[in-house]
Amino acid sequence: MKHIHKGSWSIACVCLVLGFMLAVQFRTTQDLKSNVSYQRIEEISERLLQTEKERDKLKEELNRMQKGEETDTSDAELKLRAGLAPVEGPGVIVRLDDSAMTSKAGENPNLYVIHDDDLLRVINELRAAGAEAISVNGQRLIGTSEIRCAGPTLSVNNVRSAAPYEIHAIGDKTTLENALRMRGGVAETLKVWGIQLDISVRDSVYVPAYKGSYKHEFAKPTEDKDEKEAKS
Repeated sequence: MKHIHKGSWSIACVCLVLGFMLAVQFRTTQDLKSNVSYQRIEEISERLLQTEKERDKLKEELNRMQKGEETDTSDAELKLRAGLAPVEGPGVIVRLDDSAMTSKAGENPNLYVIHDDDLLRVINELRAAGAEAISVNGQRLIGTSEIRCAGPTLSVNNVRSAAPYEIHAIGDKTTLENALRMRGGVAETLKVWGIQLDISVRDSVYVPAYKGSYKHEFAKPTEDKDEKEAKS
């Protein structure tokens, strides 16, 4: 029974990683549709290709696990990829706070406060720039993490918090910083409304493990569609 439990745990971890990578792939594809420079499109396309390669490798690994074959990937490595282990490394810490400006008469005051889409834009830029692990106010982001407005607060992993928001991202610190500071990028756009954005480049950034629960009520493991068609 011990071996069965361990195998099921490993398969679950790989499934979570695949879900995360599919989410990243979708968001990166959406970024390509926006009005960005040719150089930026080239960078995003290259990262998208890399994400697809990593996704394919994980699919192969999952297939081996489901067939009971040995794999070189340890449980520790799977936990790392799935966001179930705390990590540390070079990166950036981004602090976002509501605008200190006062709205003018007849102007929408909501323009001067941080919303979920503002946070998502920053996170998507970091992911497109190769961030390997990200947390928001201590909440680790995984493939199923939600970021949405909840009254005057934002909800991340069903945990509410108010501004300021502190984003920890691990990756190439120079690339991450440049992605946020590029001309016409997210930092420049937010500053139009006085949204306070501070980027701190660090040699060591800590990102905690995901501590929420996993529940798959409707999604069940199944055979690959192509394999099904090949057998029929």
